[in-house]
Amino acid sequence: MTQTSSDPKSSRWMLPNPLTRAWLSLLVLSTASALLTILPLSSPVLSAGILILALSKARIILARYLDLTHSPAWLSGFTNVLTGFAMVIFGLSLF
Repeated sequence: MTQTSSDPKSSRWMLPNPLTRAWLSLLVLSTASALLTILPLSSPVLSAGILILALSKARIILARYLDLTHSPAWLSGFTNVLTGFAMVIFGLSLF
């Protein structure tokens, strides 16, 4: 996943490109979501944790894969709408 420098004199590792870092981040967050479900947590705590991880994944997808980092207003708007939906879902999960 990481690449070595093409310069034979340099042995430093180069960071992967932003899409690879985003993919690795999504992989870690998905694994964390799966591990969260096997912990003995109460339902509201579990719901909140899964929703927070889902929001983090959505933000990464919007920013990196849809390239909204160059349009912060759109990224902020989508984030606010998704956060609102997550809050409604969390509120409904409490009933």
